[in-house]
Amino acid sequence: MFRVRDDFRRAQVAIAALFCFLGLQYATWASRLPAIKSRLDLGEAEVGLLLMACGAGAAASFPLVAILTRRLGSRLLALLSALALGVLLLALAVAPNYPVALLIICLDGVAVGCLNVAMNAQGAALEVRYQRTAMAKLHATFSGGSLCAALLASGMNAVTSTLAAHFAVAAVLLALLIGYARNGLLTDDEAAPKAAPEPVAAEPAPTGRRRLSMPSRITVWMGCAMAFGTVTEGAMNDWSALYMKDVAHASAEVAPLGIAVVSVMMVLARVFADGWRTRWGDGRIVRAGSVLAGAGLAVALLVGGVVPALIGFACVGLGVAAVTPCVYVAAARAGSDALALVAAMGTTGLLAGPALIGFIASGSSLVWGMGAVAVSALLVSLCATRIHWTSVTDTDTDTDDAEPAPAPTPAPADRTPLTDAPA
Repeated sequence: MFRVRDDFRRAQVAIAALFCFLGLQYATWASRLPAIKSRLDLGEAEVGLLLMACGAGAAASFPLVAILTRRLGSRLLALLSALALGVLLLALAVAPNYPVALLIICLDGVAVGCLNVAMNAQGAALEVRYQRTAMAKLHATFSGGSLCAALLASGMNAVTSTLAAHFAVAAVLLALLIGYARNGLLTDDEAAPKAAPEPVAAEPAPTGRRRLSMPSRITVWMGCAMAFGTVTEGAMNDWSALYMKDVAHASAEVAPLGIAVVSVMMVLARVFADGWRTRWGDGRIVRAGSVLAGAGLAVALLVGGVVPALIGFACVGLGVAAVTPCVYVAAARAGSDALALVAAMGTTGLLAGPALIGFIASGSSLVWGMGAVAVSALLVSLCATRIHWTSVTDTDTDTDDAEPAPAPTPAPADRTPLTDAPA
């Protein structure tokens, strides 16, 4: 493994390894669903339930993730959940029957929820510690991991059809990613958010178990923005090709370009989005991007046709690419509980979005279903206006959303936690 001398780059690459890990692990078993279906002799409904179990496990992991993040810290939680995901991948390859596979996938979802929160907490802490944007590029490496998994699956299928051999090779790659990330991740002291409220000296340290507190209004708005954003992402991935074929009447060769356009634009946008965040601020990026996505898709649906559809899909990919990274950063600065809740709502949106669009399409038409996707993107912009955004280069307030600070370094008494900021 290569070494990076610069502290920021070393931590960035280590955290990026976690994002790549998650994309590689998830896409590895997802790409072999046909083989899993054949091996366990499953029907379509059973495969659907298998996919549902992963999302349900991730969504239900919210209370556990919040507790583990406080007790273990993001670094240790990330490493332990990554190890669990590697073991679960190998277990899935040798699952003897459907109930066992269902349990493994559900546990996989819980581990995904843990790693998702931990690695995003690391990414947000990296930005705060070094006062540099990085989260969008980190999310781009997740897509890179998914692409690597697809290429690996294609190559392994050409060599052998054995599921265990494929997953064993993938497990080796995952172990290498964990080994590289282990020494570069931020420690608990380094990952502690600078903007966290200071404890009151007069209050004794709590001796009992800490209960989950009710989320603040800001946290709820963050969760809604994340949910609507992931609804948009998930629905575009699952329904764009079908829209191209059945509504836009694209040929069999052109129809897959719908999802390709969305994916390529999202990766490109995430590569450059950190520079945009530094220049214009997270709030403006989320609001403008979600409006572009919603309006572009709506116009494409009204005009109809293959070319307008591809242009509209490109607007969606470009517009929503930075939504998830920016909201994760804002949630991480609000605390581990807020981050866990926002991540769970994002997983719920990703899980429920495609099914919701399917219900709308079956009741009316796919045009109305895709129209709901456009509305979902516009709702992200509405939620973004209620979030108190913070800038990477100014930990007090974001220049695009807040009044100028009266002093560059306020006294401890003047500090307020992010979740208490006025909506």
